[in-house]
Amino acid sequence: MVIGRANTILYCQRWQETVAFYRDTFSLPISHRNDWFVEFQLTDHAYLSIADERQASIHSVGGQGITLSWQVVDIAEIRAALMRRGVVVSDVRRKWGSLQFYLHDPDGHRIEFWQPDAGS
Repeated sequence: MVIGRANTILYCQRWQETVAFYRDTFSLPISHRNDWFVEFQLTDHAYLSIADERQASIHSVGGQGITLSWQVVDIAEIRAALMRRGVVVSDVRRKWGSLQFYLHDPDGHRIEFWQPDAGS
């Protein structure tokens, strides 16, 4: 099997707030948009979509059981930038050979930022 593209779709109750969060907090480019679905491009082959559960056949899980895990180059820089924007983030911790912190979007989905821990 060869997968050419990956797209994670989050079905949300707080759709407008969640779309604004990803658009404004992370400055992600929008690759597709309609009145109930917004697709953000993360990398050349990875996308994140935010769907309004009121217009979808799949319902929100209220953030339960979902973690978006994003590897970054400079975890301290990303964390500081998010804090300057007023985003509530956890402390950085060492776990599983990485440095990591997390936050939650308006619909409760957990977002984890991590980078390999050179000190491990």
